[in-house]
Amino acid sequence: MSARILPLLLLCCLAVTGPVQARTLSAKIVRVSTPVAVLQGVDLHLQWDAAADSGTLELKAERVLAADLGYRFDKLSWRCPLQRNGEQGWRCAGEVRAAGGKPLRLSLDLDVATTDAVLSAADAAFAVHRNAAAPDITRLDLSAVPVAWVQALARQAWPDVNLTAGRLGGHLDLHTPANRPLRVAGPLKVTGLGLDTPDGSIAAEGVGAQLAIDYRSFPQRSLVGVDGELRGGELLFGNGYIALPATPVAVSIAAASQPGGGWQLPQLRWDDGDLSVQGSLGFSPSLQLSDAALQLRAHDIAPLRDRYLSGWLGLFGLGGMRMAGALSAELQLQGGQLQRVSARLQNVSLADAQDRFRFDGLGGEPVFSAGAGVDSALRWRGGELHGLAFGAAELPLHSGEGVIGLRQEVAVPALGGALRFEGLNLHPPNAGRGMRFDFGLSLENLDLGRLAQALDWPAFRGDLNGRIPRVRYADDRLDLEGVLTAQVFDGTVQVSGLSMERPFGVAPTLSADIVLDDLNLQSLTEVFGFGEITGALDGSINGLRLVDWTAQAFDADLHTDPGWHGKRRISQRAVQDLSSVGGGDGLGSSLQAQALKLFDDFGYRAIGIRCRLAREVCAMDGLGSAGAGFIIVQGAGIPRLTVVGFNRQVDWPTLVERLVAVTQGESKPVFE
Repeated sequence: MSARILPLLLLCCLAVTGPVQARTLSAKIVRVSTPVAVLQGVDLHLQWDAAADSGTLELKAERVLAADLGYRFDKLSWRCPLQRNGEQGWRCAGEVRAAGGKPLRLSLDLDVATTDAVLSAADAAFAVHRNAAAPDITRLDLSAVPVAWVQALARQAWPDVNLTAGRLGGHLDLHTPANRPLRVAGPLKVTGLGLDTPDGSIAAEGVGAQLAIDYRSFPQRSLVGVDGELRGGELLFGNGYIALPATPVAVSIAAASQPGGGWQLPQLRWDDGDLSVQGSLGFSPSLQLSDAALQLRAHDIAPLRDRYLSGWLGLFGLGGMRMAGALSAELQLQGGQLQRVSARLQNVSLADAQDRFRFDGLGGEPVFSAGAGVDSALRWRGGELHGLAFGAAELPLHSGEGVIGLRQEVAVPALGGALRFEGLNLHPPNAGRGMRFDFGLSLENLDLGRLAQALDWPAFRGDLNGRIPRVRYADDRLDLEGVLTAQVFDGTVQVSGLSMERPFGVAPTLSADIVLDDLNLQSLTEVFGFGEITGALDGSINGLRLVDWTAQAFDADLHTDPGWHGKRRISQRAVQDLSSVGGGDGLGSSLQAQALKLFDDFGYRAIGIRCRLAREVCAMDGLGSAGAGFIIVQGAGIPRLTVVGFNRQVDWPTLVERLVAVTQGESKPVFE
């Protein structure tokens, strides 16, 4: 299959030009060397029967090695009819096999000046052409070639790659000058490319491309140049997922392997019509991004979410985030450490698909620096956080030594008052650690009425004030120090121990302890539609735990304030509602039904109810025991009313249904 085998084949031809009779020629060759491959343990056998115009050639080789291309074949065998092709040429075409491989068809044409070989199967063909006038160049022509055929060549540049699908077309020229590195160059068309790596961190599927390839192999490194365009398909790089558009994406890459492993890309260009990126990259031996100097520009960031950002956004539960506006940025990464990021935002809007937050009109030129300090600013026109609107603000920023934060306090208008942020410090992901930040927060005269309306709560009235000395976020957990105080219903509600797990992810979990003091029961029951009770309410809700905003555990103790000096009255409906929620026996079992009709309300000494929730079951209790039950309302005066609950284990979803029913006026007194 090379110029060095040609003399041997010519001898075979001469052997059959004598008297007409059967001729047989056998030869054993220890080694045959060519610029492309080395054949070892070659066994050649030719038989040419008398009066025949062709002979049978059988070639066997213990091993075929193409080291520069990465190919090795064991137990290679090829059998074909040898016949003349013109006056000085020969042709042989037949089935070729190698250990562990499927049979293919190999066609060989030998001439004094040229050698042509075609390896084919079905509609795929891989042709090799050599010309004696240019002995250092071998032309490879590919037609619908499965990528598996070039697996070994691809692994010369990328040892871990596994080509799983796709076909190649085009041609490549192999330059093999003496004492010079191998060079493979030419245009290639790729359709339906699929690949992956053993650890699954890199993958591709359905990728199309029209590329010009230039690969050079040196003893200690390899150089690769790629220019052309990609069209369609999907790519995965770690957490990064890229969905290529059907329209062309212009690419240009220059890459060099490093002696100790890894790759440097001193030249990178990417342009899909919406996003343009240029710069350089460096990858570690495990193909982790270690260095980068990139400049990017997007006149419309809306398409970027689905094309490039969904993988990273998905880590924070933001895969469906809506984006708009224009952006340009520069990024520098060294040794896997982020050194500097500067951005220019023009009328950028971000909105969470689950309506957890929204920012409108983001602008400014924020800068992050891991070195010397630099000042910058970020601003917005407004937005929402969990349905709560906030107004325009500008953040004066300072960054240095790997931290970005506020230069001074900032008040953000919200709910008729303000949220005042102080001491904000944000640490981007670095050295294997996720994003971290901390800040102080003061709530100044937030209108609870507006808050209730935004959250679809009952019409609370009052102001929300308080200060949280420090809010910390790390390891996907948000912790708030201090006590948050709300002035509501002429009393106070204090929240402490507030924390959230996965605040930006799936199924966020909230924990807190709540203390209620001197809430006006008449105002409270009026708002909730819970009959009417006069007096003051104290209590606590300890160990509150919400998962995806659904209660999973708490220990609630609600009771009237014994120090209340005003009237203590409870209406018929409130009695019935409390009885319904607490599992009591209703009004009819305590007094004669006809007598009850004479009274609109009743005096009470104390009201109390407890619920300890665990595993969707509420363990109920009240002011004290009453035989097998527990006291919910302890009456006073005449008529004296006592409400007793008997069901100490209540299904939590059922209890919620009861609470909804009584607040919507669906629970009515029943007289017997």
